[in-house]
This record gives sequence, C-alpha cells and structure tokens, in this order.
Amino acid sequence: MRRLHRLEPLPGSSLRMLGEFFPTLVAAYLLARLAPGRLPNFAAPLACLAILVAGPLIAIDLALDLPVERLFGSRVAAFVHNRPAMILDLVAAPLALLLWRRGSRLAALAVLACAALGILKSISGAAAMGLIAGLAMAGLSRLLPRRGAVALAGLGLGLAVTLTPIEGDLLSKVMPEAAHARLTQSSSRARVAIARSFGTAVALSPWRGAGFGISGRFAETPVAARIEPEMRILLGVGHPHNSFLQVWAELGLPGAFLATLVLMLMLARLSVLPVADLSVALGLVACAAAIAFVEHNAWAGWWTAGLGAAITWARAARARTDFSATDLPT
Repeated sequence: MRRLHRLEPLPGSSLRMLGEFFPTLVAAYLLARLAPGRLPNFAAPLACLAILVAGPLIAIDLALDLPVERLFGSRVAAFVHNRPAMILDLVAAPLALLLWRRGSRLAALAVLACAALGILKSISGAAAMGLIAGLAMAGLSRLLPRRGAVALAGLGLGLAVTLTPIEGDLLSKVMPEAAHARLTQSSSRARVAIARSFGTAVALSPWRGAGFGISGRFAETPVAARIEPEMRILLGVGHPHNSFLQVWAELGLPGAFLATLVLMLMLARLSVLPVADLSVALGLVACAAAIAFVEHNAWAGWWTAGLGAAITWARAARARTDFSATDLPT
C-alpha cells in the first residue's frame, strides 16, 4: 500500500510549476502584444544601459573570482552567471535592431559586443552554443532565399523534436571520447546518461507522458518504477536538461505534436517579415532552440520572461519601421 501511494500522480508538483509558468507566459504574451509602438522613449536606452553593464560585469566578476557575490553574501559559484548570459543571448540582437533603426548605431554595436563578452566569458556552454547557432542562422538567412531559410529552421526544429527521445542512445554511440574530454566542464557524459534515462522513460510511456511539470520528482512516477535501477538514478536530477525531451517525458506524443505545431505556425508567421527582421527572428529561434536543447527547465519563469522580452524588442523594432514608413512626408 505504501508503494502504491508513493507512485500516485503528483498533482501538487504540476500545480506549482503551472503557477510559475502560466502567469509568466500570460505576462510575456501581453507585453509582446501591447508594448510595441507604445514603449516610452527611455525604455530602449535603459535596456541598452543594462546590457552595457551586465556583459562586462559577468566578465569582470568571473575574472576576479566573484567579488560581487562575496560582497552581497550570495552563492559564490561561477554558474550564477549562466542564466544572465542566456538572457543576453536572447535579447541582445532584437534590442540592437531597434537601436539601429532609431539611429543609435554605436549603441546597437555596443549592445552586441557587451552581450557577446558576457556570454563568452561565462562558463555556460549553452549560452555559447546559443550565440553560435543564432549567428549562423542569422547569416544563413541573409544568404539563402527566404523560403530556404525558413525551411532550414523548420527542419532543425522538426529534427530536434523528433529525434530527442533517442538523443541519449545516439550520442552514446557516435560521440567520441575526445569530445567528452574537451567538454568536461559541461558534464557531457552525465548529460548523455540523463538523456538516455529520460529517453527510456519516453519509450515506456510514449502516449501520455508522466504529467506536466513533474520532472523534479520524475523518479517517483509510475513509469520510473519500470526502469532498471541503474538507469533510474539520473531521473532524480530535476529535469532532462533538454526542453524538447522534457515535453516528451511529461506530455507524451500529444505534447510533442502540439509543440511541433506551434513551432511550425510560428515559422509561418515569421516567413512574411522583411529581410532584416527575418534574419533577427530566425537567429533568435536558432539561439533559443540551441539553448533549450541542452539546458534548463522548459517551464521556468526566467526563461519564459526572457523569451517574452526578446520577442517584445523584436516586435518593437518592426513597429518602429512601420511607424517611420507611415510618418514619411508625401
């Protein structure tokens, strides 16, 4: 009886995660829908100033062995700058586009440079991966025809969702030992083992998943009890370190299908943007997807807020163009 009680669903965990994710999602949606075209004049310069401070602060704080954390009695660990670095990944390019269109070109370049400094000096491999993916996709969107660039982004997202359940098995077979040795700081071996454990859970329960937001207690779910003990240990790490895999593990095939549908509808909306806006938008998509593939909890409030801020700045840059076009003298 005690064992059956332990393996009951975990509605409390789902409600707690929903309480973090849903209000943030609603706020991000309202901000992205209502703020563009209505932002006060000081908003962009203030955001610019924040990035000009944040990027160098990350680099200097890490170089001097975290004196800021010691001063304020915070947690003294290099990874405290990982989340800020990933937020810089998301917001820098959309904000720079807006500043550029306002005529503040030096400020736009400074935003990109300071954000890149903070990202590359942080110990976050996910942030660096996001920066590389975003730059690559933005560059390709300039070289390829519009449909080709959007199709390439769609192919990448589709493969990310489709192949994620077997990610761990694939990497364990094809990833050489030399690559693991170079990625020691990123705990690549542990990440592959985690992916294999959660992938096994998906294979055992592909249709319904284990429940929304319960990755933090995944080891207590009924499907976990069906996994070999040695594979079950890493189900207790908190989340799969891959948002696409988290969707599969928690929401099953219906969740994966809906996620794919949302991503493809998003790309369809982006495909009609002008070239500059499309380049920044696809760069943001690639950056966010790369980070989501290796890091964080998919429903975390800070991540949802960061995406909402990035989309808001991108839409504000577009609103700036629309306003300028209608404001031209005839």
